[in-house]
Amino acid sequence: MSAEARLRESLCELAASLFRRGLTHGSTGNISARCEDGGLLVSPTGTSFGRLDPARLARFDASGRQIGGDPPTKEMPLHRAFYDTRDGTGAVVHLHSCHSVALSMLPAEDPDNWLPPMTPYAIMQLGKVTLLPYFRPGDAAMGDAVRGLGGKRAAVMLANHGPVVAGRTPEAACNAVEELEATARLAMMLRGLPARMLDAAQIADLVRINKIEWED
Repeated sequence: MSAEARLRESLCELAASLFRRGLTHGSTGNISARCEDGGLLVSPTGTSFGRLDPARLARFDASGRQIGGDPPTKEMPLHRAFYDTRDGTGAVVHLHSCHSVALSMLPAEDPDNWLPPMTPYAIMQLGKVTLLPYFRPGDAAMGDAVRGLGGKRAAVMLANHGPVVAGRTPEAACNAVEELEATARLAMMLRGLPARMLDAAQIADLVRINKIEWED
């Protein structure tokens, strides 16, 4: 099996796993990955993560021209923005996960560092997560908003919509977006309670030891 065939299978398997566990639903969510030749594989528009067909993934060449597969997700501007601004991005995943969407609809203490510092794992896998304002699905302005971050964020939260996470591999991107959803779930469970967050010294220790991006 070729490297691209393995990548196609992997994308569909990861998407199906996210779907089975309720991290996205219906025909929501999209995923993409960088191929060895610099092109992209992208989930098609209007498809379910539970039923992706490896042979029908949209295929783009390194210049951005579609050369095969079905029409891609309408959220292509989001995906391209991460690939264009963050060196080492090998995959991007966007979900409509329930708890993160719910948390995005509540007042944010700091939109530029939106996810509460509840566990070390979200900090280690995501760094800071920026809450972006609401955009109509498919609006190219979402990509512009990500570009405006200058590659400083591996993860953003689209208000009233869902998280978008970039990673070096599809597995890394999926693990990170799952961590984001788990942290949002904790935040919703503990909202209004005197929960103990990680303090500044603990966060600084994680950032230093793990060489985490933590730019303002």
